[in-house]
Amino acid sequence: MRLSEKQNLALVLSGGGVKAAAFHIGVCIALREKGFKFAGGSPEHVTNVFPSNEMTFKTYVGSSAGSVIATFLAAGYDIDSIVEAFMRGTGHSTAGKSEKTKRQHPAPAYLRSLSYRDIFALNVKAGHPSRIFSSFFKKTPVISGGLEVLLKRGFKVSGVFSTENLEKFLREHAHPENTFKSLGVQLYVVATQLNHSRKVIFGNFPETTKTEEMMHANFATVSQAVAASAALPPFFAPYAIHDDRGREIFYFDGEIRDTLSTHVATDQGADLVVASYSIQPYHYNKAIGSLHEFGAPVIFNQALYQVVQQKIANHLKTQKMVKQLISAVDGYLKQTDISAEHREKLIEILVSRTNFKPNTEYIYIHPNPDDYEMFFADHFSLNPEILSKIVKTGFKAAMQSLRKYTI
Repeated sequence: MRLSEKQNLALVLSGGGVKAAAFHIGVCIALREKGFKFAGGSPEHVTNVFPSNEMTFKTYVGSSAGSVIATFLAAGYDIDSIVEAFMRGTGHSTAGKSEKTKRQHPAPAYLRSLSYRDIFALNVKAGHPSRIFSSFFKKTPVISGGLEVLLKRGFKVSGVFSTENLEKFLREHAHPENTFKSLGVQLYVVATQLNHSRKVIFGNFPETTKTEEMMHANFATVSQAVAASAALPPFFAPYAIHDDRGREIFYFDGEIRDTLSTHVATDQGADLVVASYSIQPYHYNKAIGSLHEFGAPVIFNQALYQVVQQKIANHLKTQKMVKQLISAVDGYLKQTDISAEHREKLIEILVSRTNFKPNTEYIYIHPNPDDYEMFFADHFSLNPEILSKIVKTGFKAAMQSLRKYTI
């Protein structure tokens, strides 16, 4: 099987702060190096510039920081423009052109610089920091007990920061139309409903549908969906969006339920899914030593990474087991006296019940577990040197994964 034979390509990008965004950029540079294209922009633009599906991504799925990069690509910005936006935000332009010159080129040619102010906005509605402290005296938890209830009574800030500035940046500078239906490609942004156990997928759906576990929602703008998906607790407060019935619903980080939402892409018919994720637990290295020597924050990161990595490992294991199960059943049925018609019907039922996609190829790209520099890198740094190293890490990881496939 050649990757160039695939006709419905999807790019799935996970979260992890600015670090994840930089890793995804490196992955995209490697994909471009291998001949992949990234379609985006208006329907007319996509039709005229990307008439073929060969080696061309036309479906993007993003969670948290991954939703930011997915949105940029879906809006029609090329990789160089995205890199430039990050570097200009730190004051280190890579192109040597003035900001004034860049403003003369309307989107999707250039992105306005992305700065710390766009990422971090104090969670203050009326403009005074004292409101943060007043929130310490909100509702008393109904739970009774000792230390836990003391903590819950003392810390009632929903998040030190909000994603409101990120929403404003996307709405005013990155995505003028700001609707999913204005795009010539498919964009899906994953979030989690705060006051429920439901995963929410925002996109250009004909109507909003929901089950106990999942909702397909069409009532959010692109910028609202990304702001909701990027609201990582406890740093960022949950983000409120009014649904199609006018109710205010709160959402937060899209990685809570599932770290890799590859099923979103396959549900929309993707036959090649490239999934990029930056979270990889630290593996012992003699030059670094044990993480217990680095303090609680690093240990917390390792614990979080282990939980996330385990979820991904279980996801991949399940995919492999289902594939092997169907293959084994099919092989057994071929050795029996059952007719080909009945055998095909049984396999069809098994495939349907397991939601298995036999014609879909998956490529998973992630950092090397021995790369301790990637593990220790700041999740929200816009330092150009740090960003450059992470971009290179993403590039190398992607090139390594792509070696296994024939283009």
